[in-house]
Amino acid sequence: MKAIMLMFDSLNKHMLSAYGCEDTITPNFDRLRQHATTFNNFYVGSMPCMPARRELHTGRYNFLHRSWSPLEPFDDSMPEILKKNGIHTHLVSDHKHYWRDGGATYHPRFSSYEFVRGQEGDNWKGVVNKPVINYESGEPDEIKQRRILSRTQHQINVNYMKEESDHHLYKTIGLGLEFIETNHADDNWFLQLECFDPHEPFFVPEKYLKMYGVEDTEFDGFPPYYFVTEDDSRKETIQKYYKALLTMVDEHVGKVLDHMDQFDLWKDTLLIVNTDHGFLLGEHDWWGKNIMPLYNEIANTPFFIAYPGVTQGGDTRDALAQTIDIPATILEYFGLSLPADMQGKSLLPAVKDDSKIRDHALFGYHGCHINITDGEHVYMRSPLVQGLNDLYEYTLMPTRINRRFTPAELKDVEMHPGFRFTKGCPVLKVPTESVMAKNGDRFGHRLYNVQRDPKQLDRLADTSDITLGLLTAMRDMLLDSDAPQELYPRYGLTADLSAAQLESETANHSSAVTVLDHLALPHSTQYGALAVLSFLESEDDSATIDSLMSHLSKDTSAQGLLAFVSQNIDKQFHPMLFYRIALEMRVN
Repeated sequence: MKAIMLMFDSLNKHMLSAYGCEDTITPNFDRLRQHATTFNNFYVGSMPCMPARRELHTGRYNFLHRSWSPLEPFDDSMPEILKKNGIHTHLVSDHKHYWRDGGATYHPRFSSYEFVRGQEGDNWKGVVNKPVINYESGEPDEIKQRRILSRTQHQINVNYMKEESDHHLYKTIGLGLEFIETNHADDNWFLQLECFDPHEPFFVPEKYLKMYGVEDTEFDGFPPYYFVTEDDSRKETIQKYYKALLTMVDEHVGKVLDHMDQFDLWKDTLLIVNTDHGFLLGEHDWWGKNIMPLYNEIANTPFFIAYPGVTQGGDTRDALAQTIDIPATILEYFGLSLPADMQGKSLLPAVKDDSKIRDHALFGYHGCHINITDGEHVYMRSPLVQGLNDLYEYTLMPTRINRRFTPAELKDVEMHPGFRFTKGCPVLKVPTESVMAKNGDRFGHRLYNVQRDPKQLDRLADTSDITLGLLTAMRDMLLDSDAPQELYPRYGLTADLSAAQLESETANHSSAVTVLDHLALPHSTQYGALAVLSFLESEDDSATIDSLMSHLSKDTSAQGLLAFVSQNIDKQFHPMLFYRIALEMRVN
């Protein structure tokens, strides 16, 4: 038994010709489709990068209990289970988060591993006389400084990548092919060949850019992580850079397929091609991920599987599946039992004849929308409260993306007796520190029919029986996940969910979202106005709300909004409000 998981980061389903896109050059994904079973309703689970990878190891949801996370001491790791059962597991990756504080417990679970350095802001090459990077935003200083450091280090790193053969994608795939060449005739191995591309920065050799007629080579490869502004003259350039990088990815997918052909691996080697999430390239007037709702362009991902002796090739499946199902599928393929705490299901029945794997899939970021889909509808459930009160992370590995928890974060820590999946271990209960979750109610509840409206352009009223059914399923899935008790009141997931409750919410919750929906505000104002309106609602200041709405009907500029706050809201609230406005509108 042999298996290969070829994984990419930020791979967009809607940009692949194998899924019907006519604007990108991806012939090898078409070739893959002819060998594989292609899933149409494959969804993310926990977002973004390392939360998804924790799911790839454990086969259970991460985002209900904490955000970005290393593997915990009580986690069951799929590669480690394989290793302990005599199957050699090998990781090849250029994903820099594996050697940061928030990801450092993943790669030791493999029998062996190789890293390619230099992606994004990887602290690779040491140069004292650093380039000066100008980067201004309204983000919190910690995030802003991290982005500056990342851009600075990226400019240093690319100076050591003059040829295409120096490119991290080229090197990563090359090491994976070397493993296949060395071990193709042997049995009992699993290769996770994981490429950071096409994640930003979109660092692309010139020959691929020329395929899309790119002339602007001054773009630094970093798309902005906020809304698309009306004067964003680089929109087309950024999209073309992504497409060019995607074409480079496609070329290297072809190299893996060549090795599958050369060594006749199709007959005895499971091949999975997947991603952790997608990426917005101007759709819904947003760039990137993390802030906005988890639209299909991010959440509904490409997934291909060639299962020896089962896959016919060229067939598609509509069965609902998601990331937590991948480790279950791999363990079953190798004839191993699934851990008791694994929530994922083997995809084999769906591969065989499109049998149902699951009725619903949960996905989201910690503390933000909890999203649920049944394959036909997607419902995004907003918190019913603003702020971070009574929201916690549960862990025995207190690290963030790139640092340890600070003493200030840990000073109010409590010990929690643990959950069913912590195997009797108590865990730290740490108050959440999250810019995203702090304003997690900003977008309100949202319901979409993704079969009729896959681009999610038309919101449906959420007081329907459909919403009630999805909410009930969401509550039941949280119970099955042993979710923290504070999540139930935070999201209004009461024991007696009813249509009357939903009608009451429609009248009383997120009225700011409802009001702003029908105002033709530019994005440079809309989310800042929402922050102000949410604050005024929390203060029950109906008179100032009326004044604000009157102001917005006459002046839709960002400058006008800032002036309104200065002139109409008590000065004691100015620092907090200007911070929130700057965060939402990405202005200084």
